[in-house]
Amino acid sequence: MEVLQREDWQARAASHAARIDAYVAPHLARREARVRHPVHDFLFTYYSFRPAQLRRWHPGYGVGLADAPEYDALNGYDAGTVSEAHLVDRLRLLRQLRNLMTATAGRSPHLGCFGLHEWAMVYRQTADQLRHNAWPLRLGSAATDEVVERHRVVCSHFDAYRFFTEPARPLNVLAPGRDDRADFEQPGCLHAGMDLYKHAFRLSPLVSSDLVADCFELAWEIRTMDMRAAPYDLTDLGFDPIRIETPTASRSTWRSSAGSPSAARCCASG
Repeated sequence: MEVLQREDWQARAASHAARIDAYVAPHLARREARVRHPVHDFLFTYYSFRPAQLRRWHPGYGVGLADAPEYDALNGYDAGTVSEAHLVDRLRLLRQLRNLMTATAGRSPHLGCFGLHEWAMVYRQTADQLRHNAWPLRLGSAATDEVVERHRVVCSHFDAYRFFTEPARPLNVLAPGRDDRADFEQPGCLHAGMDLYKHAFRLSPLVSSDLVADCFELAWEIRTMDMRAAPYDLTDLGFDPIRIETPTASRSTWRSSAGSPSAARCCASG
């Protein structure tokens, strides 16, 4: 087992906290001021990992921390390292996620959905019903509905599909369910990419916080792209729209996202 001396692991923990604070500090300031951000708050409100949990650094299973009494009370630790008992306790989750990741990675990516899930979530809604009703629809309600109706909606991700409006659900070619994710998930899906963050933090502290942070930053980039392609007008927040409703549909932008720095880091990290 690799053992990190206190000076070494404290430096790594401080570096991780500083990395995460670039995202967490503005979110906490907005929360204190009761100001909502439709893009940047998502990873903190949709997912269950709290900012304090995200800031805390873990070395991962198989690495020990010397002189680390502050870790003694943390779940999964024994004498400065993640215990084998904790690993055994999480085996079922590990196998579930391995099966899901293997199934997802084994499929050819489908790149033709163009983020229509966000459009299907507002289909035939009034202005008051919109999830982000502080922000107008770029095309207005009628034209937004028309975009949904004249496109082929092929959402494969249950946690996006379940937020479709009732009139939009029959328009989806697929019907993913809560218990059959491994049968539907595919690597071209924005939400499947964002959920790498969820899968990583669910395995914490077995996996290194460096990987969790990589997945978080990838999810941050994906959420930004997701909302740029959404029907909302967020230009006042500095987000230029990806106009999926046009004939060209920014296909090159969609494809180029796979080469983002965070995506490369996550792939390199395992």
